[in-house]
Amino acid sequence: MKNSNNLLLFFLALLMVNCSKKTESKDSYNKGEMTILTDESFKSVTEALAEGYMISYPETKINVQTKKEDLGFLDLLNNKARLVVMSKELSPEEIKAYESKVDLKFIPAKFAADAVVFFVPKDSEKSSITMEEIKEGLQSEDKNFVFDGTNSSNLNFVAQKLKKQPKVLKFSVISGSTNVIEELNKYPNKIGVIGLNTISRPYDKETEKLRDMIKILPIISNGKSYLPDSDGLREMKYPFTRVLYFLANEGNFNIASGFIRYSCTHLGQKIVQKEGLQPYNIYGREVEMR
Repeated sequence: MKNSNNLLLFFLALLMVNCSKKTESKDSYNKGEMTILTDESFKSVTEALAEGYMISYPETKINVQTKKEDLGFLDLLNNKARLVVMSKELSPEEIKAYESKVDLKFIPAKFAADAVVFFVPKDSEKSSITMEEIKEGLQSEDKNFVFDGTNSSNLNFVAQKLKKQPKVLKFSVISGSTNVIEELNKYPNKIGVIGLNTISRPYDKETEKLRDMIKILPIISNGKSYLPDSDGLREMKYPFTRVLYFLANEGNFNIASGFIRYSCTHLGQKIVQKEGLQPYNIYGREVEMR
């Protein structure tokens, strides 16, 4: 009788395993659900790419969630996220941690050129800013530069360009890029620092309203003036041009890999261009007609 009970339990356990296998997720590049973590600065272009992907593959659902860049990267390492959008250059230690914990080779999937921009209210008399002003201002107790938060991609990137740790820079904070734009006129002599994608979408009414409130400052470097326009981004002459890239923690061709591939193809790159950013994988070609 005891053996019969053991045999019955064995078959029940086997049945449960088989049932669980049948209900396992069968996600693929064209079916399933995924959340992408992105810094607020890249939210607009990430959402546009996600919408394009879901139109192309109606059985997919992509959720875009904003999270500070450093925290998103940690979530990726701890398997709490499948895909993140990044801009900062990872340190050798961070690359080692990625390859160790995710068990993948570090190959950033670059898809757009963005920028960190410095601005003042529309009616400000200030018309440009030098690299020296930026370096000195971020060491001053006056804290005249206003960022959208600590651990943000904008702060990380500026610190990297100046070869400084973010923690040693002196700055003010107004939480959220939109709030920095809308509230900067309350603080005379302050300079706002945001990501270009916050204001780059050409035909969006809300974005147009934000653009009309500010004046983007050209950066003077080595006697030359640079703007975060198409020429400044394409040739990376604008000093604070940055490249956006994806990092995933799955090695198979699943929804994350499918989304990356889509974003880097011609269709995805046209979406990047419509966002007012510089596509990373599309370059203008000159054709000589004979």
